[in-house]
Amino acid sequence: MLKFLSVFFIAVFLISCSATKKDFSPDRKFSNADLKEDFRIFRSVLEELHPSLYWYTSKDSIDYYFDRENGLLVDSLTEPAFRTTLMYMISKINCGHTAVKYSKQYSRYLDTSRLRTFPLSLKLWQDTMVVTANLNRRDSLLTRGTVLKSINGFTQPQLRDSIFNFVVTDGYSLSGKYQTLSTGFTFANLYKNIFGLTDSFHIRYLDSAGTEDEIHIPAYDFKNDTMNRWGFTLHRMPDRKRKPPELVFFSNSNLQLDTSGSTAYMGLSTFDRGNHLKKFFKKSFKEISSNHIKHLVIDVRSNGGGDAGNSTMLTRYLIDHKFKLADSLYAIRKHSAYHKYIGKSGMYDVLMSFISRKRADGKYHFGYFERHYFYPKTKNHFDGDAYILIGGNSFSATTLFTGALKGQKNVTLIGEETGGGFYGNTAWIIQEVTLPNTNIRFTLPRFRLVIDKDREKNGRGVMPDVMTLPTTEAIRRGIDFKSAKARELIETGK
Repeated sequence: MLKFLSVFFIAVFLISCSATKKDFSPDRKFSNADLKEDFRIFRSVLEELHPSLYWYTSKDSIDYYFDRENGLLVDSLTEPAFRTTLMYMISKINCGHTAVKYSKQYSRYLDTSRLRTFPLSLKLWQDTMVVTANLNRRDSLLTRGTVLKSINGFTQPQLRDSIFNFVVTDGYSLSGKYQTLSTGFTFANLYKNIFGLTDSFHIRYLDSAGTEDEIHIPAYDFKNDTMNRWGFTLHRMPDRKRKPPELVFFSNSNLQLDTSGSTAYMGLSTFDRGNHLKKFFKKSFKEISSNHIKHLVIDVRSNGGGDAGNSTMLTRYLIDHKFKLADSLYAIRKHSAYHKYIGKSGMYDVLMSFISRKRADGKYHFGYFERHYFYPKTKNHFDGDAYILIGGNSFSATTLFTGALKGQKNVTLIGEETGGGFYGNTAWIIQEVTLPNTNIRFTLPRFRLVIDKDREKNGRGVMPDVMTLPTTEAIRRGIDFKSAKARELIETGK
């Protein structure tokens, strides 16, 4: 059997490598017939295989949006314009694991083209938008912490409501959408794709005295900025030579011990495999135990998820009761009529045969996780007070971790609603579909996960126990307000 599988995968690899590449032009417009065909396949694959297509939006509404977007395809379009159309459609599903990507050729082009862009990175929440970074480093007015009132006449609510139609999240988590727009220069990229890139931008803002003023700023051109010729960097990498002695450091995780305050600070930016996290957890909790640490702060605000095995292991070091990852975990089909567009479909068909079984409901269930209970760690289990920092970028496996601990007596969740769903998600086995004419790709989750059927089915993320929202002053001064809230709770004994 293993020999057969090896031969099979080698054959698939050779076939994929022998495919001819089409000539690429970033300005190419695809014919209406090609776009219609790609859209038909896009819709058909989602209707055939997506396990949660109608979870948060009714079938009548999804059908309406499909028909509406198809009807708007009347002209030829460039790849970015067509991708924007698909992004609008995907956002209506409210599944954060379903997203639209550029073709591989266009992605490579963007990596090296250094195109002009909207120059500001922004933090958005409710009706506020604040500058967090400015590519035009000569600009002394629109600095970090400056409140913007409008961009080219569009107010924050108008911009927010328009761009939200192209941003994916689980269910109805607005925090997830706000955080997406506030991450790096995502807002700039979406603004360009949705509203178009003008040579300059009319900005209304509040000056240092709180008075509304206005200014015109140019689009940022990487090629002409001699001050920033090596690129713009938001974060400085840590100097490992200067790390304090009581620090456990891995590539995407770190542990800082404050023995005088009996507090440990753990940062986790991912649960992905390949980051030695199980080794990190084992070493970290041994250090925490041997130093008799009473308070543990875990920061998963930027953790978009990864391997559930890693998040489960961390949960076991903290949880005080047995738990399951899933009440139900199933796919709606094993095979697809569109397998030639779906990456590694042969491998996934074989995998599905091993891990899933068809039940009376007609679904293919991943029975192991529906039956299996996990238990708390006995060695170096943490029984002190845990404070977990969460936000809109806390997603997927991170939601499994935070959701399992929510409500536990010695655990306090601090921050904002997670972007990942509390009731369930579609995180298990995600394939990539490539549309034949444009080569635009989209991610296709195959399994629907209901974590706990008794949880409230309101489509929201994991809600914090202590809501901690940003302020303009905190952003201007660079204050980590969520970490500050954790320190306050530790110092006051709450």
